[in-house]
Amino acid sequence: MKNILITGFEPFGGEKINPSYEALKLLPETIATARINILCLPVVFGKNGVLLEQSIAELDPDIIICVGQAGGRSGLTFEKIAINCQNASVPDNDGNQPHDEPVIEQGPAAYFSTLPLSQMIAACKKAGFKAEFSYHAGTYVCNDTMYRLLHLLASGASKARGGFIHVPFVPEQVHDKKTSSQSLEETAKCLECAIKASIEATN
Repeated sequence: MKNILITGFEPFGGEKINPSYEALKLLPETIATARINILCLPVVFGKNGVLLEQSIAELDPDIIICVGQAGGRSGLTFEKIAINCQNASVPDNDGNQPHDEPVIEQGPAAYFSTLPLSQMIAACKKAGFKAEFSYHAGTYVCNDTMYRLLHLLASGASKARGGFIHVPFVPEQVHDKKTSSQSLEETAKCLECAIKASIEATN
């Protein structure tokens, strides 16, 4: 049985909920015979990577998918690239606010996701969900987490395939009706579809 590690985040920026983690709670314990392990990461530069590395060492997963919130997006967006840059427009949950600093000193400029993104997106679309590529994960803790994950994988810490998915706000977070949102249930179903496709593509 394959082992899947999928992570979300705690709330940040004054929000009371973060759909990236709340949606994970709705996932089944197994998907396509793979065991699903969920983890909540802190929205803190550096601490996120420490907890992620510990969990990878403990679980020895085959696939690692980190999930984050991206307000304004209307469906799941599958990140292609993580860049070696921290630039926070607002402080993280520990008050850190780096400006134009590297995620990893002397690390490469960027890493590419090693997940089978095309197959994952195609499966979500076939099931009727909104899903598309994204080529910029930002410069906040989401990008920081994706870069740290891919740096770990590139350094040989794990043979897993890994990457990052952004999910939209849930309706209760949206005060401006012009801003897109999606129910937790729909987000969870789309994530389940993507996870299943990633498992099938790596068998």
